[in-house]
Amino acid sequence: MSDNTTNKSAGHLLSDVMSNVGGLVRNEVDLARAEISENVTKAGIALGLIAGAAIIALVALNVLAAALVAALTDIGLEAGWSSLIVGTALGIIAFALISKGVNDLKLSSLAPTRTVKNVQRDAAAVKDAYDDK
Repeated sequence: MSDNTTNKSAGHLLSDVMSNVGGLVRNEVDLARAEISENVTKAGIALGLIAGAAIIALVALNVLAAALVAALTDIGLEAGWSSLIVGTALGIIAFALISKGVNDLKLSSLAPTRTVKNVQRDAAAVKDAYDDK
């Protein structure tokens, strides 16, 4: 009779372990979904930065470039030098915005790092629990 009680306890323990592991996996999947959603939002913002940079670059080149070149020409610079100065300044601004957007879109910043750490921690805990027995 004690063998039957031991078997029930072992079976019950195995059932509890499987239930807990299932719950843990569900929680980790939920965390991964939330983290990926957050990272997709960041990617959308980064794409917005790139689009904003492109719009600013086009508007700046079309509207302000002519006005600045004219202003620099009026103060005594030749038109060619005025155009070079204005074009360089606007190019630097556009480059800075695009660089920020591209850096925010790197795949390493989109990966669900918290979930990976949690899964590794959970796997180590399960391994330690089985190694102790």
